[in-house]
Amino acid sequence: MKATIKRTVFILTIVLSIGFLQSCKNKDPSIVKVYVRSASNQLVEGAKVIIIGDVDSNPATNSYVDTVITNGSGFASFNVAPYYDAATKDQTVAYFDIIAKTNTKITEGYIRSRVNTTAVETVYLPL
Repeated sequence: MKATIKRTVFILTIVLSIGFLQSCKNKDPSIVKVYVRSASNQLVEGAKVIIIGDVDSNPATNSYVDTVITNGSGFASFNVAPYYDAATKDQTVAYFDIIAKTNTKITEGYIRSRVNTTAVETVYLPL
């Protein structure tokens, strides 16, 4: 009887420990999503989108550069979790310059990102 109770308590402790460890993990991603539209408001597939950390922003953003090509839905999705993983704990906001390019056109934008959220911005290519 005592062995059964000890075994039950032991198994229950292990299960609860695993549950607590899993609940501490952050499940919300840090994403920057950039839509690229033409001058006629059509989503542009295959545009090259670059985000660059704005080191002159207030609060300061660490240097960071990433490049993604827009998908069939006309947006580029950047996982900026590595940026926040490398940043200090008090750096929960980052500012990025956006550059979007196609074969003949280029445009710029700006976006503010927060840790564990999805930030969305739309940039328009000129005529």
